[in-house]
Amino acid sequence: MNISGEVIREFETGLDPGNLGNSTIPADVLGYGEISTVFRIGDDKDYAYKRMPLFSSIESAEKYTKDYRTYCKHLSQAGLHLPDDDTTIIASSGRQVVLYIIQKQLPPERFAHKLLHSLIDDEIAQMIKAITRTIKKINSFNDTHRLNLEIALDGQLSNWVLLEDGSLLYVDTSTPLFRVNGEEQLDPELFLKSAPSFLRWIIRWLFLEDVMNRYYDKRQVYIDLVANLYKEQRSDLVPLVIEIINREDSAGMEPLTEKEVKKYYSEDKLIWTLFLAFRRLDRWIKAKILRKRYELILPGKIKR
Repeated sequence: MNISGEVIREFETGLDPGNLGNSTIPADVLGYGEISTVFRIGDDKDYAYKRMPLFSSIESAEKYTKDYRTYCKHLSQAGLHLPDDDTTIIASSGRQVVLYIIQKQLPPERFAHKLLHSLIDDEIAQMIKAITRTIKKINSFNDTHRLNLEIALDGQLSNWVLLEDGSLLYVDTSTPLFRVNGEEQLDPELFLKSAPSFLRWIIRWLFLEDVMNRYYDKRQVYIDLVANLYKEQRSDLVPLVIEIINREDSAGMEPLTEKEVKKYYSEDKLIWTLFLAFRRLDRWIKAKILRKRYELILPGKIKR
């Protein structure tokens, strides 16, 4: 990939996280993650830029980049198709060190959560089958490497792109979730970078281990995937998708039920609604009272 590091540096230097309209180089937000924001920079329609302002040093960003590369290699070895990518680290005086993960920009209308609203039910069923069969590849990879290596993924619908030629790509590669000899390689404290400082102790105490572990539990991955249908206003598809998953990947797993998926979604919706509200409060305190720069970019109102 022919990416100009100077363009990214100029973008980061002129970025106003609190008001994107004040930034030196105009950009469109393509999506939000828990610890990142994805941009289209300027008139560049070829690449999507995922900004991760998480690091206290260049060394920690370099280690993350190395783990990211290893994770992508493992995903490819498991049989997943990934978009072309590159990375750039930006270190500016007096600011957090920022890692940019750059991916080939894919048609926004071909993301799975968008296709829910354009495909007919039979086509959606085929898409869900393809996603389920790809998740099974992760489980097969882990079974083969069980003694020394285990990889995980976030299976929610917005992380999959189904191209018109039938190719299915997994795009959420920026969180390197893998264990070596049972030891998590991702520093879980990085997840807390996006949390308000006054909440980090309770998140660390009550939720952090559970959040990290759920990505390694295929049943939890599937429950989260099905729960996306509520968020995407397609709850009518829940019975169909549950039936497909239970049929396609039942090995070693209790069948999913609508009741538990709905319960999971209700709890998850409450947690993330409160979490976003506290993040906005944290941003206000830092920007308005402490007069500090708030590095993360928060979404507006999210329809759930």
